[in-house]
Amino acid sequence: MLDLYFWTTPNGYKITILLEELGWQYNVIPVNIGKGEQFKPEFLRISPNNRIPALVDHDGPDGQPLSIFESGAIMMYLAEKAGWRFMPPDTRRRYDVVQWLMFQMASVGPMLGQAHHFRRYAPEQIPYAIDRYTNEARRIYGVIDKRLSEVPYLAGEYSIADMATYPWLRTHHWQGQDLEAFPHLKRWYDAIEQRPAVQRGLAVMKDEVERARQGLPDKEAWDILFGKRQFERR
Repeated sequence: MLDLYFWTTPNGYKITILLEELGWQYNVIPVNIGKGEQFKPEFLRISPNNRIPALVDHDGPDGQPLSIFESGAIMMYLAEKAGWRFMPPDTRRRYDVVQWLMFQMASVGPMLGQAHHFRRYAPEQIPYAIDRYTNEARRIYGVIDKRLSEVPYLAGEYSIADMATYPWLRTHHWQGQDLEAFPHLKRWYDAIEQRPAVQRGLAVMKDEVERARQGLPDKEAWDILFGKRQFERR
């Protein structure tokens, strides 16, 4: 059995999408990051960086439980466990996937996350920060659009790199981006959006998503997510 420690974030959805694409059963364990549940000692033993998602495979490669944190590492592990589905075993094609997965981990997530923060969550509007990260988001969209003008998916074939990148682009309006300006990206985006497994992955904990969309975090949740509570030593 797979235990997925999850909350309704782009990084969380990467894993539910992959698990749905694989058709595997998994147990969702909610970690409410707005209430500080990511700081509980039992979760930190699995995910020492106090971030979701995290995974515990009770049937690990040696028959013993294996815990993994960092969404990219989880995706690579699951792809390999599934017999190299969505990440081919031969070196050239595998590293086509790995490099675009690392692009998501190093650029797409962090930079678009900063655009989210300064455009939507920051307590004061800072024009320099808004311009900096909106422009960086536009640059990243352009990199993806150019790549997708050459191939149907980021690594050529549909892979974990696409599953990792797509959830971060769903809030393109928060990042100040218009998909119509990136036609190749939009073609790819629409194709992924229509996949049944993707829709099932995004439906996990749907009620919590709807509640989250009703407004910005309250003061306590903001302090946990972005303020002094986030930076306390554990």
